Amino acid sequence: MNVKLPRWLPIGLAAVFSVYHLLLATVSLGIPRNAAPVIVCMALYAVATALALIPVKKQGLTMPVWMASICLAVAVIVPLVVASQLDPNHPGGTGYATWYVAAVGTLMVIVSTRRRHGFAWAGVAFLAVHTVVWSGNLSDLAAFGVVGSVSWVGISHALQATLARAGRDTREFIRAEQEAADWQAAQEAHVNERQFRLLQTGRTARPMLQRIVATGGDLTPEERQECLNLEGAIRDEIRGRRLLSDDVRHEVMAARRRGTIVSLLDEGGIDDVEDDELARVHAELASAIRDAAADRLIIRTVAPGSEYAVTVVGLSSEDLESSALGSSNAGDDDEDDDDEDEVSLWLQIRRSSVEVERADA
Repeated sequence: MNVKLPRWLPIGLAAVFSVYHLLLATVSLGIPRNAAPVIVCMALYAVATALALIPVKKQGLTMPVWMASICLAVAVIVPLVVASQLDPNHPGGTGYATWYVAAVGTLMVIVSTRRRHGFAWAGVAFLAVHTVVWSGNLSDLAAFGVVGSVSWVGISHALQATLARAGRDTREFIRAEQEAADWQAAQEAHVNERQFRLLQTGRTARPMLQRIVATGGDLTPEERQECLNLEGAIRDEIRGRRLLSDDVRHEVMAARRRGTIVSLLDEGGIDDVEDDELARVHAELASAIRDAAADRLIIRTVAPGSEYAVTVVGLSSEDLESSALGSSNAGDDDEDDDDEDEVSLWLQIRRSSVEVERADA
């Protein structure tokens, strides 16, 4: 479960604390020797706080360096100016006149929260050193509230570091979960593909295997030729992959039974083709095989990025050697060995139906 706080909530709390410090400064204006410099410092503090609370869209939560520099400058100027108008040994004490200590602490907490920890620590460090020098007593760090300001900056820094580490861990977990899901999907795809290929092979070869068992291997010449055709069909399931559909399988087997040598080779060129377009490609391919009058058909996919999906080449020869085990079906790798074959069919099936319509127009 992901719980998010609205952005206005922390901004509103910081603004309320800042206004509270200004109220304390207002009610204590009678204590400083001269109120005018204090009023100027109040205005500077108000402007710096408002500036620090303004989100910058390009940088998100991270405060720009120039903005952090302005806040640090105010954190230095305000204690110097206000303390110069106060007497640390005043008989009645300074009361709320040292409002700037908590104010600077609040401003530096905002700076730290916005991921400029170095500027924040520099601001409270100067505040601590200035307080000791001004009052002349180290114990006044606690009396004037400097320890509280430093503590809040430390807490802010620690929270930011913890949240950043939690964010990194969350991103790592999400990436690991995605990788695990991808791995599981790949494994399931391999299993499904293997089961489909086994089922397809069993459906193709089971009747002939049963015939071989029934006859004890004593097959007729026609049955032996059919075994070669079935062996080619099984090889197509491995090498043809997305080139195959039920219609294409039927037409390829019909072509082999007519004595045509058919070679199917899917090199991944149509893996990105949508299902609708792939069905059109299959339909055109089945029609081309059905109408082909060639001794050898070579069907292969085209590399991705081309306007064509599949290339069909038909070769004819007057004296094509016939159906031995190494030539009629298993001889699909001999495509380039017969230089005397004549190209009787050249067909390129387009990848997109839009390109088909454009070509027809």
